[in-house]
Amino acid sequence: MNRGSREELLGSSQEALRNSQHDLRNVYERPLTREEKTFLLNADRGDYATVKRLIDEYASKPDVLDINCVDPLNRSALIAAIENENIELIRLFLEAGIKVKDALLHAIKEEYVEAVEMLLQWEEEHHVPGEPYSWESVEPSSATFTTDITPLILAAHRNHYEILKLLLDRGATLPVPHDVKCGCDECVKSSNEDSLRHSQARINSYRALSSPSLIALSSADPVLTAFELSWELNNLSHMETEFRVEYKALRQQVQEFATSLLDHTRTSQELEIMLNYNPWELDCWEPGERQTLGRLKLAIKYKQKMFVAHPNVQQLLGAIWYEGLPGFKRKNIVGQCVQVAKLGAMFPIYCSIYMMSPESEYGQFMKKPFVKFICHSSSYMLFLSLLSLASQRAEFLVLEYSGISWLQELVEYWKAHERGSLPGLIEFCVIVYIASLIWGEIRSLWNGGILEYISDLWNMVDFITNMFYIAWICLRFSSWYIVQRDYKSGKDPWYPRERWDSFDPMLLSEGAFAAGMIFSFLKLVHIFSINPHLGPLQVSLGRMILDIMKFFFVYMLVLFAFGCGLNQLMWYYAELEKNKCYHLPNGDLPDFDNQERACTIWRRYANLFETSQSLFWASFGLVDLTCFELTGIKSFTRFWALLTFGSYSVINIIVLLNMLIAMMSNSYQIISERSDIEWKFARSNLWMSYFEDGDTVPPPFNIIPTPKHVSGWINRICNERERGSIINKSREKARIQHESVMRVLVRRYVTAEQRARDEVGVTEDDVMEIRQDISTLRFELIDILANNGMKTPRINMNETTISGKKGKVMERRILKDFQIGIVEGIIKDVISKESKPKDVFSQIAKAIVRKGSPENKKKDWNAVVRTNTIRRDPIGSTSEAETKRSRQSLRAHILDNVKDRTIDPQKLLEFNPKLSDVTPTTRVAYAKFMRSKIKSDFSEREKSGISEKDFSIEDETASGKVKIKTPPFRVKIPIPVPTVSENLKQNEIKVQAHIEEKGIGGPSSPGGSNQKEGTAAEEPVEETKPTTGSPGSEARVEKKEHVIQIENEPESPSKSLYITKEEDSNLQKPITPTPSLHSKSEKPEQILSAATLEKDHSASRSDSKKYKENAEEAKEGSNEDNPKEDQPKQEKPKEPKPKPPKLKPAPAPEPASGPKMVTDKGKSKVTGKIVSGWL
Repeated sequence: MNRGSREELLGSSQEALRNSQHDLRNVYERPLTREEKTFLLNADRGDYATVKRLIDEYASKPDVLDINCVDPLNRSALIAAIENENIELIRLFLEAGIKVKDALLHAIKEEYVEAVEMLLQWEEEHHVPGEPYSWESVEPSSATFTTDITPLILAAHRNHYEILKLLLDRGATLPVPHDVKCGCDECVKSSNEDSLRHSQARINSYRALSSPSLIALSSADPVLTAFELSWELNNLSHMETEFRVEYKALRQQVQEFATSLLDHTRTSQELEIMLNYNPWELDCWEPGERQTLGRLKLAIKYKQKMFVAHPNVQQLLGAIWYEGLPGFKRKNIVGQCVQVAKLGAMFPIYCSIYMMSPESEYGQFMKKPFVKFICHSSSYMLFLSLLSLASQRAEFLVLEYSGISWLQELVEYWKAHERGSLPGLIEFCVIVYIASLIWGEIRSLWNGGILEYISDLWNMVDFITNMFYIAWICLRFSSWYIVQRDYKSGKDPWYPRERWDSFDPMLLSEGAFAAGMIFSFLKLVHIFSINPHLGPLQVSLGRMILDIMKFFFVYMLVLFAFGCGLNQLMWYYAELEKNKCYHLPNGDLPDFDNQERACTIWRRYANLFETSQSLFWASFGLVDLTCFELTGIKSFTRFWALLTFGSYSVINIIVLLNMLIAMMSNSYQIISERSDIEWKFARSNLWMSYFEDGDTVPPPFNIIPTPKHVSGWINRICNERERGSIINKSREKARIQHESVMRVLVRRYVTAEQRARDEVGVTEDDVMEIRQDISTLRFELIDILANNGMKTPRINMNETTISGKKGKVMERRILKDFQIGIVEGIIKDVISKESKPKDVFSQIAKAIVRKGSPENKKKDWNAVVRTNTIRRDPIGSTSEAETKRSRQSLRAHILDNVKDRTIDPQKLLEFNPKLSDVTPTTRVAYAKFMRSKIKSDFSEREKSGISEKDFSIEDETASGKVKIKTPPFRVKIPIPVPTVSENLKQNEIKVQAHIEEKGIGGPSSPGGSNQKEGTAAEEPVEETKPTTGSPGSEARVEKKEHVIQIENEPESPSKSLYITKEEDSNLQKPITPTPSLHSKSEKPEQILSAATLEKDHSASRSDSKKYKENAEEAKEGSNEDNPKEDQPKQEKPKEPKPKPPKLKPAPAPEPASGPKMVTDKGKSKVTGKIVSGWL
């Protein structure tokens, strides 16, 4: 890809990023209507009949009931039905045309298979090719799932076998994630648009790929898939360290799946077919042959420790390991040691027999894994014995103790000519052994490859050891060559060792030999891993070595830093001490007799290397403070040097060494918790190295060519062309056997998992499902009885106790208009006053202490306390919450819809009822004009800290000459004592808010028939029927109106509300009034606010001409029981407060003496006031 196209790609990705960013500030929650609340509640309770009735009744009125409405937790009715597993409601909603959105994903999340099938069928019927699917078209701000989640990915996350099978059978595909280092255009664009989403999409894809059910369904070789996926997840955990925990958890899940398949193997044949299958092997294993264990080797390569340590695998490995030695495990420790010693002593004989006749009885016995291990271990012990003899100069000791004079003279001659001497007999045997060991390592490197070779740390130890031995041999022969060259040139090359050069090849060769000897002896730890007592200790030691290496990185850094500082301080005085030591005339030899201290101290600070050595040994307490008493040193220099040395001791000795101890202790604790798995894995790795056919004879016999090698080379060359078809047939047969076994194991695994799910005891979901079924049955039974003309009780929605605690919480949130959002207040005010960023938590603390004190001056704290006490409310009130919600909703409607030119003129009447006197066009113009003022008023009020309790809506919306002064909400308006009948309580008014929708046959609302007070719920209800002269007039009469009904009048089937006298004054507010404590059976969604009454009153006033005609027709067709109510203007309210100008009360039906229209619109017979939303 050229440079220009890449830049265009990055530019387009940035533009896409800007376009994809949605303004969350424009997202606001619309308050639910009463009908929508009833709809959601009945859908959650499973009332099919009521939900269907509501859908049919309001099908043409989406502004009253929108079937796509959501509850406070963003759940639609369809999602609620899915969570309750109500298939009838799901079918009803789909037929009604509800927006599906991400319902399919919710059904998969709830593991509701029937709903998944239905939604998949709906998706298939309604999806248009090229368009996004339903779950992809959800608004990101309200979506439950991220954009990269597909049904197949979510089903894999849930690990639901049945849903995965359903999706895979339909041909669903899973996008394979790109490599983490991928630099393709798609990855570059996705990473530039949103790097977090790019990484999370990768994690979600791998979480789906790690699903055991998906692997079992989609892979013909699930074990191989699990191994490769586990290895890839391990690499990702090291590359994307930010999500290391997530990737490790997924790797653990995949390993457990592969291990669980071993639990379902029932016979040795199934286990052998499973562990010996290798699709890349030339000679595939067949039952009855020597086991190759190709799949187990792959498990060791991919570090599948749980799989390898499984008891079934260990049992098979143990049977192969002790093959050829029947009864060995049943012997006691003495018998086992005797048999092992016998095999170890006879290993040269067994090796010779195998080299001459591999097919003989002893030759086949030599190929047994345990026998091969004993022979190799015995050979290595012989090698270590030779090293010990070489280090002790055994030849010299034997000849000296012989007592023969000429042999002693020979020893003296060898000592005099030690420099550049050739290796002795023992050293020559060691060289032969080293050559055979190196040949074995070369063969291992050739057969396995360099990557597999370096993956084993013990191979690296062998490589280092062999390098030291090679250096020893090379330096030894180099020294011999130098000595012979000097001798031929006439020089005397043999002189005492103390006169040798510091870097003489002979001295260097001795150092390399000593290092190789150390590593050779330490390799015994690897052989001890077969022992159950020493094995776990060896594994712990390996883990600690890694900790020591990490520790030494920091340790050497500190050591080097302080070494540089001390050397800078002490180098001059070390030179003075050196001059004192080498004061003799020749200047070559130190004067230890007279200047012993100077000859010892000067080396400690001679150079950087010596200073670092001194500090290293100081960690073990081998350096004291007398080393700082040098010749000519000044007091300040000595003090600063001692301070530096003390700081080094604190950091390196006290801190770092204790940190190393803690690290090793932690590593040992981790290993001890998994000691059994770690040890079995290490032992299996050792066992597998002896299961191979090659390397039967140990060193040094392995460097001797045998007839078997020659015949093997010849057969390999001659039979290479003739075996092609045989190999193919063998591979196909092995593949068929393996697939048949894996199908059986997968079937057993899936069956066991499904049975485990079914055997789980009764859960909360089961109880909720039973409650939902009971609730559904209850509503269906009542509906059936009512349709058959039987007398059925009315169900009070508040008394429906079928739902549990969670259901009640959800219903309360729906009824109370609970919304998820923030409450602006003190924190925002305080932080906004800061001129520069500061600690938020400190500002919160300051705000709690000094609220209302922007200036640092002396204040009257008593007055402050009184003011705060008056203004603050520790628990708040429902009316304030309704006020805020109503105001925010109205403001959002005006600000958003004015911009889009789709504002509703009727909605403006709720914001300012005085707009009822003007035309709808004027109202829209007023809203456009007031748009900037609304923004500025609210912003200024927030900055000034004025509480929303201390202002009125009129103060906010009125401007100029039309502004009307109104007392604030908290100001109490005096209300005269009402004169009512004795059966009415003194402090209560019962307001009947009756809604009659245009075009509906009955006056009651859908949910209104369920509410009744006291024992009246069991009595039949008389419905108010208007009498009109014609159908047309009936339609006009059934216009939406509000009626105020008095307590002593007969009850109508509509909803009722109890409020106190004090709350009656709050009817001046454009909010929903708070229900009184006297009416516990009332529901919040059944309450109509005074603002709603005023809205309908204003709407009726704008159509006053039609209203008068309807009133006259209703008056003619009704009984003349209350003729004074036909003239409401003649009656004046008792409260001497000003009324809104030109208000006209709304008509109301009189249910007492027959259907008739009441022209006393909005007047209370108790107080004589007109109930409206504004003063």
